[in-house]
Amino acid sequence: MALKSSNKIDTNVYEIEVTVAPEVFTEACKTAYMKQRKSIQIPGFRKGKATQGMVEKVYGEGAFYEEALEIVFPEAVQSAIDEAGLRTVDQPYDLDVTAMNKADGVDMKMKVTVYPEVKLGKYKGLKATMLPTEASDEDVDAELEAMRDRNSRLVTVEDRAAEMGDTAEIDFEGFVDGVAFDGGKGENYPLELGSGSFIPGFEEQVAGHKVDDEFDVNVTFPDEYAAELAGKDAVFKCKIHEVKTKEMPELDDEFVKDVSEFDTLDELKADIKKNISEKKEKDAKADFENQLIEQVVENMECEVPECMFDNRTNEMIQDYAYRLQMQGIDLNTYLTYLGQDMDSFKASFKSGAETQVKASIALEAIVEAEKIEATEEEIDAEVAKLAEQYQMDAEQIKAAVPMDQLASDIKTRKAVELIVDSAKKA
Repeated sequence: MALKSSNKIDTNVYEIEVTVAPEVFTEACKTAYMKQRKSIQIPGFRKGKATQGMVEKVYGEGAFYEEALEIVFPEAVQSAIDEAGLRTVDQPYDLDVTAMNKADGVDMKMKVTVYPEVKLGKYKGLKATMLPTEASDEDVDAELEAMRDRNSRLVTVEDRAAEMGDTAEIDFEGFVDGVAFDGGKGENYPLELGSGSFIPGFEEQVAGHKVDDEFDVNVTFPDEYAAELAGKDAVFKCKIHEVKTKEMPELDDEFVKDVSEFDTLDELKADIKKNISEKKEKDAKADFENQLIEQVVENMECEVPECMFDNRTNEMIQDYAYRLQMQGIDLNTYLTYLGQDMDSFKASFKSGAETQVKASIALEAIVEAEKIEATEEEIDAEVAKLAEQYQMDAEQIKAAVPMDQLASDIKTRKAVELIVDSAKKA
């Protein structure tokens, strides 16, 4: 047995004492020696030829203890956690090795954070508001304007100053206390005035100037900007080379034929209204579910370990970094472009991570309380759905996706359906 003792010492925290048998630790020392021996050189022996006993005689019996502990630690600790019946949510910490030698093996104490206890409140018969699902005339008009905007073209303005909504091609260089700073210079940069892509206040000060005007723009960097510039006043030396404005196409049947599969404006409007209504219905259902789950979370009693929020935040950042990487962008480069450091970027995920973790805990508690199961038929149907989605065989999906995770997802979905089906529209 690896577990010597297990005691709850705080909310969601246990202290466990773990043992490693002498023979197991002795074998680990031998393994550590075998891994290192080619690099070990002792006077009188060719490199890599010294025996384990000779090395331990020269450097002490504990020469391989540290690496041997690393070898036995994962399996011994996991075995002890399993024996204690604990469900941990983070790595062990506050490790204290109280004994470590070949004669006695290893004794060590550590703390582990466990999955929190949950006391569910009301989760059936809740009330929530369903958002409107019918597309309005204003919705349709807004989409038509967006289509016109996407099909607009930029034409050069010759006889007036730049206005908000125009695109100004500018040179700029930024200075703080009279000194130019890295990343603050650009040439022939096409800046859409009103896009909000530059520091607040910058674009508004470009508006009103004409081609060949040279002028200063005075701004203050936001407090959440990169540390070396955050909160500082800056002056940008600017020059306008060209001003362009959008030329919008006429909204008529000819425009409709050019940008869609339809022949008339009325047909396009009907299709837009149908699509917007479908999206609104989908969004309304999602919002309705979210309102209900928020209530379930509010109604439950649970002290969630902070590490669960931190772990979920890190997972979200890793996922974000992966998606950037798929676009050929490095996360650090992206943060530099945004003028953010990692701490502020991480903080932006914290609220969402907390919401997700609490919802997951609540839904898992409902699955347990209601004894919800995922049938073989439901799992097979989900596999078939994924196979069709990714154009793969069912067996490939089963090899790539853990079936227990798939079953867990199905059970969670059924818990959400239970909450929604029993709810009432306020």
